[in-house]
Amino acid sequence: MLPTPSSESNVNLKPIACWLFTCCVMILLMVIIGGLTRLTGSGLSMVQWAPILGWFPPFTEADWLEVFAQYRQSPEFLKINWEMDLAGFKSIYWLEYIHRLIGRITGLVFLLPFLYFLGKRRIDRTMAWQFALMFFIGALQGGMGWYMVKSGLVDNPHVSQYRLTAHLGIAVALYAYMLWVALGLFFSQRQRAADLPRHPLLTRAIALTALIFLTILSGGFVAGLDAGMAFNTFPLMNDEWIPEGILFLQPAYLNFFENIATVQWDHRLLAVILFFSILAFWWLSRAYSLSKPARIAQHLLLLMMLIQIALGISTLLLMVPTPLASAHQTGAVLLFTISLFLTHRLYHAAS
Repeated sequence: MLPTPSSESNVNLKPIACWLFTCCVMILLMVIIGGLTRLTGSGLSMVQWAPILGWFPPFTEADWLEVFAQYRQSPEFLKINWEMDLAGFKSIYWLEYIHRLIGRITGLVFLLPFLYFLGKRRIDRTMAWQFALMFFIGALQGGMGWYMVKSGLVDNPHVSQYRLTAHLGIAVALYAYMLWVALGLFFSQRQRAADLPRHPLLTRAIALTALIFLTILSGGFVAGLDAGMAFNTFPLMNDEWIPEGILFLQPAYLNFFENIATVQWDHRLLAVILFFSILAFWWLSRAYSLSKPARIAQHLLLLMMLIQIALGISTLLLMVPTPLASAHQTGAVLLFTISLFLTHRLYHAAS
């Protein structure tokens, strides 16, 4: 039987927290590599999903010729990469293989320590349900990844921007939930009494974190439509504040998901709103009492936002060079991490 929460009060929860922190790092690495596969056009190189045999790459020349023959039947090869030889195929195959391999390793990094802690009776019922939810979201994330890839293997050799954004969003949501639970275990603050006073800045911090998540999702649509390759000027878009054709599609709501001009304009607008929101939060929070970790996070949040704005503008003006674009995506998750940490510290400020 699982121990009750009261029976594990003397259990050191920090090793469990460190395990979850490690899983968070693995998820962040997956997001980074996943972004690189998109930027380098490697995501459609593996046209089959083999959950078991997929652990192993091609070993012999015959193996390589077999997987290359499978790729040569795909829309991407037939319509875009029809001149690609085996050497060129290997260059895109390896990155997608590494991305999938890290996903499988992340599953083991989560599952094996979970079984260990469970066997040692260091996981109570509440934690067991939390970890079960994490496992479910992780499985959903893997399934969404293949569902996304399948959208580019039919007729159009481009993955659906809807599925790509869902894939990214689920990854960030899993990262957020895992990080939140890990922080609670690390600081031994698993629950917060309902009658404790809320920190005055808590609601604003939650709103900021939600806005960062929304901006990340809008970036998913930018990536899915290759919208960063258009309107490579700032702050104007082709000498206009609001580009022509921003509501070209009908019905109008489709423009926010399928119109390149609208999608990029939305992402710019959200980034500007986010910048001024973080600046206002930083200025306002100076007047409040904060713990040392929260105060450090307050300053880091503004600094990371400045870095992220610089990366975003540079990526746009230079027409999406891979290193800058990858750094911009990584910066978004780091900004989200800092905001989530600050929110967690404010949530438990009175406990």
